[in-house]
Amino acid sequence: EQARKTFRVGNLYLNRGITGALVERQPFGGFKMSGIGSKAGGPDYLLQFMDPRSVTENTMRRGFAPISQEDDWT
Repeated sequence: EQARKTFRVGNLYLNRGITGALVERQPFGGFKMSGIGSKAGGPDYLLQFMDPRSVTENTMRRGFAPISQEDDWT
């Protein structure tokens, strides 16, 4: 009872397994960093820890690779 009143957390498991709501199946809410964001394992979970970027290269700027004489499809 004391731990339940003392700890200010979103989820607190005492003397039981640490499984709770199923990801993307049941609503989840919490306090501070375990708030209404995505639950661990959700489709956007890793985006919290990343700075996504798109990297592209113009493969046409150097032209096509030369065709080898050994290629028999020509």
